[in-house]
Amino acid sequence: MEKEQETLKAWKERIGQELDHVMAFWMEYSHDQEHGGFFTCLGRDGQVYDDLKYVWLQGRQVWMYCRLYRKFERFCRPELLDSAKAGGEFLLRYAKVAPPGKKCAFVLTRDGCPVKSEAVEMLDQIIHWVRKDPAGLGRPCLPGAPASESMAVPMMLLNLVEQLGEADDELAANYAELGDWCAQRILQHVQRDGQAVLENVSEDGKELSGCLGRHQNPGHALEAGWFLLRHAIRKGDPELRAHVVDKFLLLPFRSGWDPDHGGLFYFQDVDGLCPTQLEWAMKLWWPHSEAMIALLMGYSDSGDPALLHLFYQVAEYTFHKFRDPEYGEWFGYLNREGTVALTIKGGPFKGCFHVPRCLAMCEEMLGVLLSHQVQVSVRNAVSPPADPARRSAE
Repeated sequence: MEKEQETLKAWKERIGQELDHVMAFWMEYSHDQEHGGFFTCLGRDGQVYDDLKYVWLQGRQVWMYCRLYRKFERFCRPELLDSAKAGGEFLLRYAKVAPPGKKCAFVLTRDGCPVKSEAVEMLDQIIHWVRKDPAGLGRPCLPGAPASESMAVPMMLLNLVEQLGEADDELAANYAELGDWCAQRILQHVQRDGQAVLENVSEDGKELSGCLGRHQNPGHALEAGWFLLRHAIRKGDPELRAHVVDKFLLLPFRSGWDPDHGGLFYFQDVDGLCPTQLEWAMKLWWPHSEAMIALLMGYSDSGDPALLHLFYQVAEYTFHKFRDPEYGEWFGYLNREGTVALTIKGGPFKGCFHVPRCLAMCEEMLGVLLSHQVQVSVRNAVSPPADPARRSAE
């Protein structure tokens, strides 16, 4: 117990320090003081190499700043809240392509002009697109296209539902049915008699043919895993919790971990055929961030030491391979062998989100685990377990 407590404490301190360094990078280099919003196309040393502003990353950075401000005393600083407000104002002013329509631009110029085409109200529109009219998500129904469902859609919607209901019981109750619907849609992606999680299935939950049907994304499965686990914990459903740990944590980790070089493959083919994506064997920052969250959450809920061991395995690889001790933040793209393929720290897909979210959530979970262990130690010190030999003699 004492050795495990020391290891958990060491990782909590290490992760907390890394969170501080990562946030310092984004706060120093990403703020656009002239036009508002955030730069996300940052080189290794923080230099802006493109001033386009990707709307989804703007929103993620606003969320990240607000989360840290609300949850961590050391981040409860006026400059962080002011930056979040400025980012939110930039989005409200420029993100919608044709107000009062709900669709937002994907990317804006530095001063807010769309290049490509409020929370609860927007969620209702998203629900309509997901459950009734997918054409609004940019997925028009074409005659030759298979009727498929990507796991990304229900899992992201489930996360949104959980976020909106986190501190609002009324909202949580209003969207409880939607959360259950999302969970069931995600669970349909467990195929092959429970031996594989597939990224795409038919609308009625059957396996699809061809490369689309065989496609696997271990990082997405792990991310969906902790979304589902959080949902199951909120519902108080132990059977679902055990199922999620088995099928969405252990299964994708074991199939997705590279036995030769370590790290998680980006994409896989369930039949072991060569994936068609050129980047399939690369190691990306976000699947490893999601794996750290999922495995530590799984251990926190179940107490299974195998999950804690896997967390340590992923965390050691991630800190060793992705972390940049010279300039701060993490590299996002490694080749299969684990060497840096792209030196950029941000771009159209990587911003101030996956890394700090991972570090913040892991720091919080480690803090709770340590607190529980201290409480157990105190109880044992006050009321030590009875001596079995004495009990039998009595």
